[in-house]
Amino acid sequence: MKKQSEKSLFPASLYWTVLGMLLATGGINVGIIILGLKYHIKSIPFVHIVLLYWMIISGLIVLYIKNRIHKSYEIHLQDISKATQKVSQGNFSISIPTINPPSKYNYLDQMILDLNKMIEDLNGIETLRTDFISNVSHELKTPLSVMQNYATMLQDPDLSEESRIEYAKAVSLNCRRLTTLISNILKLNKLENQQIYPTVQPYDLGEELRECILSFEEAWSAKNLELEVDIPDEIIVNIDSQLLSLVWNNFISNAIKFTPEGGKISIKLEKLADSIQVSVKDSGCGMDEKTKAHVFEKFFQGDTSHATNGNGLGLALAARVADICHGKIRVESQQGKGSIFYYNFQ
Repeated sequence: MKKQSEKSLFPASLYWTVLGMLLATGGINVGIIILGLKYHIKSIPFVHIVLLYWMIISGLIVLYIKNRIHKSYEIHLQDISKATQKVSQGNFSISIPTINPPSKYNYLDQMILDLNKMIEDLNGIETLRTDFISNVSHELKTPLSVMQNYATMLQDPDLSEESRIEYAKAVSLNCRRLTTLISNILKLNKLENQQIYPTVQPYDLGEELRECILSFEEAWSAKNLELEVDIPDEIIVNIDSQLLSLVWNNFISNAIKFTPEGGKISIKLEKLADSIQVSVKDSGCGMDEKTKAHVFEKFFQGDTSHATNGNGLGLALAARVADICHGKIRVESQQGKGSIFYYNFQ
């Protein structure tokens, strides 16, 4: 493919056309010389005739080549230049048509395809940036607004002690929510910019999972959830334990959040033929296909009834950790029948 592109840097027909023109004009020039010798044309007029002939022929060849280059390249390069100028001004909606059909693509067509792909990617990045700013602004505004309202009510001198405690708890809860949001945004930013590098060292994965589960004991006990744990001992892995704990914490917290009171959560660690797999299953509301397709995106919350309990960044963090640690994260879910989140790694 590369050799084919290198051969088509310039239209081959132009080479042969110019060669043919030069051979033809050279032949005509020889004919003029022969005629001049035959009819004994004086040398000075004869030289003038030959020079005039070559001036006309050279001018025609130059005009022909210029016209071909203009049609084949200059027009399209001008289109590319105009497109890049618009992109530099923030317009990512443009697309440049290719010159030839796919079967006859040359290097300029490939350049246009690459440029269109670049513009498309930039458009996606700009959309993500805009959505990110919008979502962050919304997520910050909500707890701040709640805190402001409760803080205003706390200033009422006639407020009862019971209400004062209740309002103070609400302020504290939203303050923690705000702190968690900012912490997650900073973590996600570092992960996406590769400012956090995995610290690879061997450790007992089962022990880490058990510690993560115990940290949520108060949460699952409050909802009277049945917890089924299948975690064998001595499964040693060489991965960054702190990064993976982000995954387990998000899996378990989501399972608790979306499982109704009295429901069941199953956490399993197992060695498969080609990988180690951790799965967290809940008996919650489950997800439809549309929600499953977006569940690992930033700020996406499929079940808005639980929106106050999170900020839609947890699974995005988990997915980014999976990329950095070369793991695979996926979900199986059916609406009304719960969800199973999987994490596989070598």
